[in-house]
Amino acid sequence: MHLFRFAALLLVLSTESVNADPNAAARREFQSAYAAVATTTPGTAVVDSDALRNYPLYPYLQAARLQRRLTDPAAAADIAAFLAANGDQPVARSLRRSWLMELALRKQWDDYLIAYREDLDDTVAARCNAHAARIALGRTAGLEESATAMYLNPGNLPTACDPIIDWLRGQSLLTPTLVEKRARLALGAGEAALARFLARSLPDAQAAPINQWAALIEQPRTAVDALIAAPTRTVETPALLDGWSRAARADAEAAAARFPAFVQARGLDERAASPFALAVALPFSWRRDPRALEFFSRVHAADFDERGHEWRVRAALWAGDWPLVQRAIAAMPEDLRNQNRWRYWDARAAEQLGDREAASRGYAAVLPTDNWYAALSAARLDQRFTPSLQPIPRDAAMLQRVAAEPGLLRTRELILVDMQSEANLEWRVATDPLAPELRAQAVRLASGWGWHLQAIATAAKLGIFNDYELLYPRPFDAEVRQAARATRLPEELIYAVIRQESLFRTDARSSAGATGLMQLLPETARRTAASAGLARPSLSDLLKPAVNVKLGSTYLRGLLDRADGQWPIAIAGYNAGPGAARRWLPSAPMETDVWVENIPYNETRAYVQRVHWHSLVFAWLEDGKPRDANAWRGMIRPTATDASATAQ
Repeated sequence: MHLFRFAALLLVLSTESVNADPNAAARREFQSAYAAVATTTPGTAVVDSDALRNYPLYPYLQAARLQRRLTDPAAAADIAAFLAANGDQPVARSLRRSWLMELALRKQWDDYLIAYREDLDDTVAARCNAHAARIALGRTAGLEESATAMYLNPGNLPTACDPIIDWLRGQSLLTPTLVEKRARLALGAGEAALARFLARSLPDAQAAPINQWAALIEQPRTAVDALIAAPTRTVETPALLDGWSRAARADAEAAAARFPAFVQARGLDERAASPFALAVALPFSWRRDPRALEFFSRVHAADFDERGHEWRVRAALWAGDWPLVQRAIAAMPEDLRNQNRWRYWDARAAEQLGDREAASRGYAAVLPTDNWYAALSAARLDQRFTPSLQPIPRDAAMLQRVAAEPGLLRTRELILVDMQSEANLEWRVATDPLAPELRAQAVRLASGWGWHLQAIATAAKLGIFNDYELLYPRPFDAEVRQAARATRLPEELIYAVIRQESLFRTDARSSAGATGLMQLLPETARRTAASAGLARPSLSDLLKPAVNVKLGSTYLRGLLDRADGQWPIAIAGYNAGPGAARRWLPSAPMETDVWVENIPYNETRAYVQRVHWHSLVFAWLEDGKPRDANAWRGMIRPTATDASATAQ
């Protein structure tokens, strides 16, 4: 076993007591009692043991029982007492939220204001109900400012906010100026329907530009064409640019074809046309269309925002225009230009233009930063790369102090009883106020628990990325090793995908339904299993590491085979889908770093870079030897399938 992994094992052992678990019996009693809440008649008298009452999670059991009694008038005193005793603790938040909703339904406004916590109950509905309570109780002194702020919401307000609107109207505060202000906020957020609704109450002179802007949001191409056809029709510049930008994003070809007529019809000189040219340049650059550079050349320097600067460089990279790459980076604001990404590309441009000395200086400046660009810089300098290990200092006294924090004691128990969301909240509330040096020890604590997701997330908040022994664990070695043998994939690559996809959480689920360690969509998992002759997995099967890692690795192997062994394409396909990755392929061989930089999805570009980086770190942790990243300098080629389709 390598020294790094042996040290990590010692850390785990050091943070766990060698004695019998003193909470084991009470924990089992808690789990049984907590499960029984759902089937026990609310209000049924229950006798709890002293051990259960003294268990750190006993308040969670009390809260669950009180949740079941929300509609029982006799429970009001018990709920109020519980909230008074635990009001600022995570255990009270869900109950208080439910109790506030119940009190609002009952219109028990005095009790509502007693239970309400402005610093914690920050939903729009909760805040509106608090205002409604003050209005109902006549406590309106100083209410104008906060009620107006609540009203000026760019989105639709819940019905709980109706009393605020009625009060503003009754106080003659709901003026056309205020309504127009909210309508324009809605337009800025793309909420055209809300803006139109608000415009109904406005005089025609105020409503007309709002409705015109709404039309540019709802049907941008049609509305733009109408303005080209009617050059004397006035339109506000922000509305015109919003509509034009939307039309260009939807169909850059059509926008480019209309650009001359649009500029002429709207009477735009070269300076005024600049932001409209940028709106066409961007979607062309996302498509790797060479016309992007033509439109970027029409953009005034003052109109380049961060996205415009970055995509002009990417378009120049795709076109192989290295002098423009250099000029475009030089034109960036200093803080952007000095990012590792653009320092690397500035060095690449210098190398391509024959200035090897400047290129070497540039690469050397990126080397210490430990990322995709640092490893590439080493390869460009014909060096092997060694990550810069920076362990979090272990302070036994501070670690013991952190472990004894009541919130972290509860966190540990919540993990053990599989109450993950509650554990996350307890952890955040307990660790956020800690001094940085104590939070760093909390990272060690979470890692020792095997709670890698929170260890990595907390370290990231602290700007700690280089304690690779803690932040790159290998908790599923048996499953990964088996999958690697079956699929002929490197173990470090499988671990890299697991780390990037789920941060080692076996029950991870995305909003799209991707499940488990390697975040497989159920349908993808079923297709993969069928094509590989494996058993059809159920949703619960995907939560099992052995099943998930095997299917995820098999799916990745298939992507790699279809990509003719080109790792960046396969990894991009794993994140964005193989169809998207195929659409991004160049028509002729292109250097890998240029291709990856031009992946149009920010998430996928970062994903490809991070998976490569993670795999390098995992491999380095195995033997401590400097890694060769020259393979990252390869070429991306059209795949055999795509080349065949092009030839036909």
